[in-house]
Amino acid sequence: LLEKMADVSLKEAALIVGVVTACYWNSLFCGFVFDDVSAILDNKDLHPSTPLKNLFQNDFWGTPMSEERSHKSYRPLTVLTFRLNYLFSELNAVSYHFLNLVFHVVVCVVFLKVCKLFLDNRSSVVASLLFAVHPIHTEAVTGVVGRAELLSSIFFLAAFLSYTKSKGPDNTIVWTPIAVTVFLVAVATLCKEQGITVVGICCVYEVFIAQGYTLPVLLDTAVQILRGKGSIPFSMLQTLLKLIVLMFSTLLLVVVRVQVIQSQLPVFTRFDNPAAVSPSPARQLTFNYLLPVNAWLLLNPSELCCDWTMGTIPLVESVLDVRNVATLTFFCFLGSLIVFSLRYPGDSSKTVLMALCLIVLPFIPASNLFFPVGFVVAERVLYVPSMGFCILVAHGWKKLSNISVLRKISWVCLAAVLFTHALKTLHRNWDWESEYTLFMSALKVNKNNAKLWNNVGHALENEKNFERALQFFIQATQVQPDDIGAHMNVGRTYKNLNKTKEAEESYMIAKSLMPQIIPGKKYAARVAPNHLNVYINLANLIRANESRLEEADQLYRQAISMRPDFKQAYISRGELLLKMNKPLKAKEAYLRALELDRTNADLWYNLAIVYIELKDPAEALKNFNRALELNPTHKLALFNSALLMQESGDARLRPEAKQRLLHYVKEEPQDANGYFNLGMLAMDDKKDTEAEAWMKKAIKLQPNFRSALFNLALLYSQTGKELMALPVLEDLLRYYPDHTKGLILKGDILMNQKKDIVGAKKCFEKILELDPNNVQGKHNLCVVYFEERDLVKAEKCLVETLALAPHEEYIQRHLNIVRSKIASLSATEQSSLPADGTASAEEKKKTFKNLKEVKKEQKTTQTTVDNNKGHSENKKRTEKNNMDKETPKKSTKEIKDIEKKRVAALKRLEEIERILNGE
Repeated sequence: LLEKMADVSLKEAALIVGVVTACYWNSLFCGFVFDDVSAILDNKDLHPSTPLKNLFQNDFWGTPMSEERSHKSYRPLTVLTFRLNYLFSELNAVSYHFLNLVFHVVVCVVFLKVCKLFLDNRSSVVASLLFAVHPIHTEAVTGVVGRAELLSSIFFLAAFLSYTKSKGPDNTIVWTPIAVTVFLVAVATLCKEQGITVVGICCVYEVFIAQGYTLPVLLDTAVQILRGKGSIPFSMLQTLLKLIVLMFSTLLLVVVRVQVIQSQLPVFTRFDNPAAVSPSPARQLTFNYLLPVNAWLLLNPSELCCDWTMGTIPLVESVLDVRNVATLTFFCFLGSLIVFSLRYPGDSSKTVLMALCLIVLPFIPASNLFFPVGFVVAERVLYVPSMGFCILVAHGWKKLSNISVLRKISWVCLAAVLFTHALKTLHRNWDWESEYTLFMSALKVNKNNAKLWNNVGHALENEKNFERALQFFIQATQVQPDDIGAHMNVGRTYKNLNKTKEAEESYMIAKSLMPQIIPGKKYAARVAPNHLNVYINLANLIRANESRLEEADQLYRQAISMRPDFKQAYISRGELLLKMNKPLKAKEAYLRALELDRTNADLWYNLAIVYIELKDPAEALKNFNRALELNPTHKLALFNSALLMQESGDARLRPEAKQRLLHYVKEEPQDANGYFNLGMLAMDDKKDTEAEAWMKKAIKLQPNFRSALFNLALLYSQTGKELMALPVLEDLLRYYPDHTKGLILKGDILMNQKKDIVGAKKCFEKILELDPNNVQGKHNLCVVYFEERDLVKAEKCLVETLALAPHEEYIQRHLNIVRSKIASLSATEQSSLPADGTASAEEKKKTFKNLKEVKKEQKTTQTTVDNNKGHSENKKRTEKNNMDKETPKKSTKEIKDIEKKRVAALKRLEEIERILNGE
């Protein structure tokens, strides 16, 4: 490529670099907008974890080419450059825009070299500068997805330059440049489909430029041969041979391309391209009218719009439509140029011919002449055709500037055009700063496109400005009343505003607009697959009402009957069946979805959740692991598989559980649940200092984190730091005044450590206010009465407690102790206190601990709640157990045994809570 650019001087290249930089420097401050979201932000093919082979199996947007919803746009080399961007800067938009700017500079410099084949040096620079600053290019340069145009253009021009070297001395054939041309054509086509059209330009160049034929000469030769009055000249045979090689290689590329799209054309709706589904003559008249519309955008790029679909350009439905005059004028002008370029010899006609080739041939794939495309007008597809336009303008300027009378005015006009175009480009770049600015700028040009109103609504929706978004969505339904997507947007926004009745009404309108099923006719061919989401959205809305779950299930089944390969319907139905407590049917739904897509990590995750409901943790863990194999950063799979390992009680799984939780907090550094469960794992491993640090981090992120506060206080209490536990318990009880176990633990510490009988008594009385039948709280209140030496009250209290729990042996034992004290006092009429005060205190402590013994381990209960968001259920679980305290013994061995039991009992104090993400 550098060798081919040798004729471009350093000064010329520097001028182009400076001009392009001056026009596009502000594009570096733009974000990812419009199609960038699908091609960059939502495209998993950019991630290093995705195998490189996927780039050659999926379309430009990351959808498998085999899927019907694929747009069939096969541009793996362009996606590869996005992947390189992601490798170096992930989703930092600056690097993507910078690389686009660099590619535009390269195109401009290579284009200058091409211009020098047909124009003088000065005119070539003018054409290159016109191309560099033309505002029509902002979509291709400033829009990141426009890189497909830029890359394809580089190899497109390089292929052409290579072919120009295929003619050797004495009109011999040099095959190496032809082989390089074929290779570069293939590369250009892998960047964007229109790259293959350079073959047509090479053919025209060979016949009319390299061999110097004109149309009359060719016709005369053909007539002579047909009459048998002459033979085919050797030079013409050589030309035919070269053309056959070119055409054969092109045919091979076309066959490969057809195989790649599996002989299927993409599915577009009448909203994308209304003329494509219109009857004759409206279809033909409209498609022909679009040609002068595109020409006018090149000639006068004052009103640019990012989206020309839907009602932007009304259909030309009659031959009497005044717009047909523009079509007729365009074809007359184009025809006169074609006749001039093909009929007359000379440099001027050759220049015009090559300019026309650059305008017409690359535009053919977007012209709707051979197959429908998913747009009406697209400014980015004019990137290559604008090269021919700039050559024509530069050539015309050269003719004018050579006339002495017009020389000055021609220079003034050129300077004015370059300056105004550069200013327009600079200003237009700011429109691409965000989706809101882009679509608002489009609405200034065109208010008849419902898609633009919808897209402004989406931009506002992303900013959580639902009220304003709703206004734009409603306007979209008024502009295009039969737009299913617009009604779906209205319904979703009403749902976000918690107006479920209005949301349901909007979804019902959208549903009524869906085509009816025609037996024997493929449904998917008549409607955009994403419109089927109306059934999913409506079902998701009404399933919030427990009495309408069957109705929601009917909607899912209806969507599946319309489209048996509708994966999302199976996923959503599986979630609903779980909510309906039908895990076996949910399992069937997910397995059916996995038949359609075994590479979907969310599906394996959801299946794992089903196995948890089926009480099969081993199978659940296998499915979590499958999800993580497909997506190592699947947050919910990381979190829940770690909890499953933790709950298994298998110490061998704890290291892996810890690694997954560490990975989770790396992905979700602001989620306190990750740190809390790391703390619980550390407590399991007796790593108290580490556990304390994790708990504190969780509380720092979420100061009212109930489980973290309680377990941190519990950790302090079981490691001899009871006084440090008190302020933590104060925080817990400030947020949750009715936290029974927190009140019990606080009362325990106040009684044993602070000797604050009054404070402890308040805690236990608070428990009984909340739950008069709480055995533990009532029992500990009896201990307080005992400490207050009110033995009669203590006896009465214990009798009442024993009535609540008649099978608890320790309550009976403590009642016997109190009664023996009462009997002893009655017999001796002395205080029950021993003579030795120290011994008395020790006895009191032991008695209190005796009375604090709690009933044996209670079963942990876990609640499951369904929460649907996207493709997966957000199910998170933490632990919650019941309190248990030690019973003191006398021997050292027994004390050690008690300590072990105490630790085990304290473990049961940990709370189990199912943490779920909200919708």
